Amino acid sequence: MHEALFYTEKEDKKVSCGLCPHRCVIASGAKGVCGVRKNTGGRLESLVYGRIIAEHVDPIEKKPLFHFYPGSRAFSIATVGCNFRCRHCQNAEISQMPRDKGMIMGSDRTPDEIVHAAQESGCMSISYTYTEPTIYYEFAFDTARRARELGIKNNFVTNGFINPEPLETIQPYLDAANIDLKSFSDEFYKNVCGARLQPVLEAIRLYKKLGIWIEITTLVIPGLNDSPRELNQIASFIAEVGVDVPWHVTAFHPMYRMLDRPRTNVAILQRAREIGKQAGLRYVYTGNVPGAEGENTYCYQCGRLLIRRFGFFIQENNLKDGHCPDCGGVIDGRFV
Repeated sequence: MHEALFYTEKEDKKVSCGLCPHRCVIASGAKGVCGVRKNTGGRLESLVYGRIIAEHVDPIEKKPLFHFYPGSRAFSIATVGCNFRCRHCQNAEISQMPRDKGMIMGSDRTPDEIVHAAQESGCMSISYTYTEPTIYYEFAFDTARRARELGIKNNFVTNGFINPEPLETIQPYLDAANIDLKSFSDEFYKNVCGARLQPVLEAIRLYKKLGIWIEITTLVIPGLNDSPRELNQIASFIAEVGVDVPWHVTAFHPMYRMLDRPRTNVAILQRAREIGKQAGLRYVYTGNVPGAEGENTYCYQCGRLLIRRFGFFIQENNLKDGHCPDCGGVIDGRFV
């Protein structure tokens, strides 16, 4: 048991959790929506501190982060649990374990052990991913702070459902984030994810304001969020946040409790990419379509091919110190 951050005590030994916008009021002996924060007699505790369920070395492109030290490797970790209940979750076996199976599993690890493993494996960054890093915030915070001391970067792969104070607190140690913007419909967020849209939009704006490098991912699901109108709303919002923010439009395939939908047609992703470019976005990528033109990075000024990719791997990198070699244009992102 590890005491949680961002909670206040209430009467009758209840506590109010302020980590995410659910703002759960939790009775003694009960857990929050995430299933991994428990009120023990008026003290809120994290049940997953150091309980690592997944630990891998990944290419940073898998996150996906295409403008954050491309070609580098990320030491990727997760605990069980999530503050969403997405019907199409690709990692539901671990993200929904506390809810579906009433279990919390994982191997005991300390922040120092994670940082040491990242060093030993030659990783430039640690990625808090696979499930939702917000729900294991305390462990992520301690690990990120230690990593920063040793020159290792940190990134979140997140649903963006976090309150301002926790985000501002970890900002000095958080270098980048890929944030899911799953839809531009509050109804979608309520019915498919068990959450709300507006807090995600506010968090995206705050990430950008705090100077954390962000990239946005939208999993395009046939019949749910693939209309030109909604894709245009998402693209326009991202452009408002910053035309330098990369947008990944990614193909859906049936998973978990959403087996009734077909895979996303590549033509829909290509249309989404065009919508993003028409909205003024400098970088729009298509995901889960290895070998597609939309995986590559082009100079937004002259059109020069800068980075050619196949899946998660770079085949050609023509960037020169973050600049286009032809026109000298500055390419947005974090580069060596």
